[in-house]
Amino acid sequence: MRIRVIIFILFAAFLSNSNAANAQKKATVSANSEGATFEHFWSKCVGAGRANEALRAGWLEQLEKVEENCGFEYVRFHGLFHDDMFPVFQEKGKTVYNWQYIDDVFDRMLDMNVRPFVELAFLPTSMAAENSKTVFWWKANITPKEDSFVEFHKLVKAFTQHCVDRYGIDEVLNWYFEVWNEPNLYPLFWDGTKSQYFELYKQSVLAVRSVDNRLKVGGPATSNFVPDDRFDGEVEDREASKEVFTVKDINSLDWHGVWIEDFLKYCKKENLPVDFVSCHPYPTDYAFNPETGKGRGLTRFVGSAKLDLEWLNKIVKNSAYPNAELHLTEWSTSPSSRDKMHDLLPAAAYIVKTNLDCIGLTNSLSYWTFTDIFEEKGGAASIFHGGFGMINFQGLVKPSYHAYRMLNQLGDEKIYQNDNLMVSRKSADGKIVALAYNYPEEANDAVPAGYMSYEKLVNGTPKQLNFSLSDLKPGTMFKIEILDKDHGNVESYWEKMGKPEPPTREQIKVMKDVAENLKTSFVKADEKGELIIQQELAPWNVVLIEQIN
Repeated sequence: MRIRVIIFILFAAFLSNSNAANAQKKATVSANSEGATFEHFWSKCVGAGRANEALRAGWLEQLEKVEENCGFEYVRFHGLFHDDMFPVFQEKGKTVYNWQYIDDVFDRMLDMNVRPFVELAFLPTSMAAENSKTVFWWKANITPKEDSFVEFHKLVKAFTQHCVDRYGIDEVLNWYFEVWNEPNLYPLFWDGTKSQYFELYKQSVLAVRSVDNRLKVGGPATSNFVPDDRFDGEVEDREASKEVFTVKDINSLDWHGVWIEDFLKYCKKENLPVDFVSCHPYPTDYAFNPETGKGRGLTRFVGSAKLDLEWLNKIVKNSAYPNAELHLTEWSTSPSSRDKMHDLLPAAAYIVKTNLDCIGLTNSLSYWTFTDIFEEKGGAASIFHGGFGMINFQGLVKPSYHAYRMLNQLGDEKIYQNDNLMVSRKSADGKIVALAYNYPEEANDAVPAGYMSYEKLVNGTPKQLNFSLSDLKPGTMFKIEILDKDHGNVESYWEKMGKPEPPTREQIKVMKDVAENLKTSFVKADEKGELIIQQELAPWNVVLIEQIN
């Protein structure tokens, strides 16, 4: 595998140089070309912080916006069973379940045509150990007590039955039930062992399936891939992560998913269902150095997500569950909610490139998250603080939002693709939609992150967009939208304003217009039915070319 990664990087470098040498070579694409059907897996699911945040007007307004413009079908979030959702009461020595808060969230989501991708977590206080360890400022319980698994089974069964009773089995059969979140990160999200998580999975899926054997269940929802065996035991062995602190090139290491193989073997042994396998292929590793007691942010090369998905496909296909769906239920440039790159233009080009490169490899790659109404670390002092969201707290859309909006506009048939251009066709009406981007070769070795110099990144190599569309009806109109440093890049505009904290209501109105409006023009096919596009793409630019008649 290590040799394969090195060859992949060298080949990518060769292609990059070859493409630069042939930048002026024009691609000719017929609108009548035979198309290959593909799935909009990028629009399947998107993440959010915790369930209680979904009770806020701003959260709901932003969800409605991304559903309408980005096409998201599901939302996944933490804390469904946290105390602030009041799922369990103890009254006169008896356990009483209460679903009012959860119902409110689900009702409003379903009214927007968005379904829950249900994460079964965390522990209500009554099911947590005394003095349980907690995570986040809102103190999610992560330490199970001795009878937690029995009680959790009862909770999950009652919850699932309630969902079926309220929404109908035909609706709930479309949902996904995922057990916990990143349980391998001990004791961050799970203050227990691998075996204890497997038992939690067993009790959870048996509870769900006891309501209806057709309901979709899966896991293990583990964190980013790693290049060592730190997670092979019952809990993380931090000594095992030493190599990533000494190797010159982390991309030469053999990266693999966490707990996936052990999880699939356990489920086969226990005869448990696995309808989908989930994990979180962030292109990073925040390994812990046992010698210094500190972590080190390690950022992998731009093709790491594709490599990870290829590894996952191979493992699942060779398991007892070869037909299991693959859902990558968290993904972004990094798993830090204070990474400045989440607010900036390079994130958009990375999103577009990675999703187009990974067509056919997964059923979902869920961006974490759609909104900065997100409080794992509490509120943020700045309106642009590197929050995960593609929309900030004030409702200002970021470049990442435009990346997903543009991806959503693509058709469902691929008729041409190269290293920076995808041409698609909509099977419903035959209209052509193309998406181009410049992910500069200077950033190939490491995905852009907040600790990198943005000034250095923007000085990358321009690329030439040079192609023609033939066999169109003469006069066919196309709309061209360009996302660049001066259009749709609202954080840059905010900086030029002097970084008002917070902006006035009038300033926010102006900023919303700046954030929404890209550089837009219209072009027509000539009398021969040909459209020629010749344009230089600056680093990180993304361009949508959409037929409108």
